[in-house]
Amino acid sequence: MASERQTYAKAGVSIEKAGAVVERLRAAVESTGATGFGAFAGLHPLDETRLLAASTDSVGTKLILARTRGALRNCGADLAAHCINDVLTCGAEPLLFLDYVAANRIELEQVAELVEGAAEVCRVAGVALVGGETAELPGIYREGELDFAGTCVGIVDRDRVIDGSRIDAGDSVVGLPSAGVHANGFTLVRRILELEDYDEDDLLASTRLYLDDVRQLRERTDVRGLAHVTGGGILGNLVRILPEGLAAELDWSSWERPPVFGWLARHVEEDELRRVFNLGIGYIAVVSDPGDDLVIGTIVRV
Repeated sequence: MASERQTYAKAGVSIEKAGAVVERLRAAVESTGATGFGAFAGLHPLDETRLLAASTDSVGTKLILARTRGALRNCGADLAAHCINDVLTCGAEPLLFLDYVAANRIELEQVAELVEGAAEVCRVAGVALVGGETAELPGIYREGELDFAGTCVGIVDRDRVIDGSRIDAGDSVVGLPSAGVHANGFTLVRRILELEDYDEDDLLASTRLYLDDVRQLRERTDVRGLAHVTGGGILGNLVRILPEGLAAELDWSSWERPPVFGWLARHVEEDELRRVFNLGIGYIAVVSDPGDDLVIGTIVRV
């Protein structure tokens, strides 16, 4: 199908600007005593042997599409899984979760769908949903729209922290499959839906929870780094855990992409797809010995 190739920037989102914001805020954040700013989860000392790990995020514009297609429960699951997955990247065990729902006008059924979806994932993960906040903000949100954000807190022993510092050339990049688009890139997805419809399950499938996968990996091999593939794609998130002087060489043909990415490819160039979407790999582990796991690349010196 011939059409103008679409990009995230044309849809209204700048990945570069997001990176610039992080750098602008770095000094203010680090002035509070925080370290590791820009990681998937922040760490803070609990005592001499343990650290608290925390991550916060929102579902984003996937909510707009999910609301019209009756899939808000999926977005509730998205939020809990996303935040828990982020906390896992530093080796922490998730403990508790809080959520925040805001809307032009609160509709009980919509809020219930979101919170019940989040609670379902929390039960699977053994995480307590300890509270949250609901706000009605007609001066901020347009009629019919809503937002859903949350925070996960976990705990990790200092000697069990995974921060990527031990990654070395020759290590293997292991990929864990995604269920589809997950919860990033939907501003671009919605633009493409104006050109061609798509209603298969992998479009609005909930973000996979990788808790058991990570636990099993750590039991059978030396896990040196973990990355959650969210905004920025595979390489954009993998680079966040690589020590200076190292890079990842990926074999982009080593896994099968869910069908939704074939649909997106009819309207988006390959480089842009790689920059925005997970393309079928939702989580990455850098390991010394991959065994029978799906190896999608190798760490090299640059």
